[in-house]
Amino acid sequence: MHGENTQLHAERPQPICRMVFYTFISSEGEISLLVVVVDVNPIWWGQHAQSEPEFTLSKCLDAVMVMGNAHMAMTRTNQLAVIAAHCQDSHFLYPSKRLKGNDDTSSSRDGKYELLSVTNNLIAEEIRDIMSKTELTGNSTDTLLAGSLAKALCYINRISKEVGVAQEIKSRILVIKAADDCALQYMNFMNVIFAAQKQNILIDACVLDSDSGLLQQACDITGGLYLKIPQKVALAQYLLWVFLPDSEQRSLLVLPPPAHVDYRAACFCHRTLIEIGYVCSVCLSIFCNFSPICTTCETAFKIQLPQMVKPKKKKPKLPA
Repeated sequence: MHGENTQLHAERPQPICRMVFYTFISSEGEISLLVVVVDVNPIWWGQHAQSEPEFTLSKCLDAVMVMGNAHMAMTRTNQLAVIAAHCQDSHFLYPSKRLKGNDDTSSSRDGKYELLSVTNNLIAEEIRDIMSKTELTGNSTDTLLAGSLAKALCYINRISKEVGVAQEIKSRILVIKAADDCALQYMNFMNVIFAAQKQNILIDACVLDSDSGLLQQACDITGGLYLKIPQKVALAQYLLWVFLPDSEQRSLLVLPPPAHVDYRAACFCHRTLIEIGYVCSVCLSIFCNFSPICTTCETAFKIQLPQMVKPKKKKPKLPA
């Protein structure tokens, strides 16, 4: 009787939650690198704090740290990097230069994993230092998102060279966008997108405010996910549900449907998004109005003017 009960217990199916948990654990031979680019534009966050005081920059960073802790806690080989996209420059929040001089990695307070505690403290110190030194001068108030993405690609390339061929590395970039798009960064942004596509690096986008046409194109080209969250207060839930799993694990989940991609390009003359324009056949620059000379590569185009039609000579009328 005891043997029969044991056999029935062995044939009992495993719980679904345990099966899903196992799919989230990656193999020990590969490294999963997640680079999070956070929009910390002080102008946008200052205006948003007045309209929605329940969701501030500190709460947004708390949600980012929750996702980063979950990513590093999954497997010991997982790595994390956090970059702050400011309106003046881009800055690494983690890893930071302060990490080299921090000797508190071996101490444990309240039973927390030491690496997670150090990561959270460094991110908090760096963002506090950035905001305290911010002095808005000039008319440039747009977030330097293209430069932050370029810095993320450079960091991924450096880590890939340090790892070598012994281990496989899977890298992806998550952009948490707050401020509006800047058409002046269109060329730099597209160069970053195609560079990421060539290196098989996914670009995901979590948009807090208005839709971003540039990030829609980036996610569609690189195979990432684009999501405009309906409730900013639930940012941590969306990050853990949608953006924490990698590309292989997302096929097992029910995710939001893909958004419509706005493939309009920005003209080089006025930096506005257009649907129909003129393209230079040499440098592929886009213009909203026709110009006989390309302002980018200074190529002069030959214009075929319509041929003048000579009027027919009237035959003189013969006298009757």
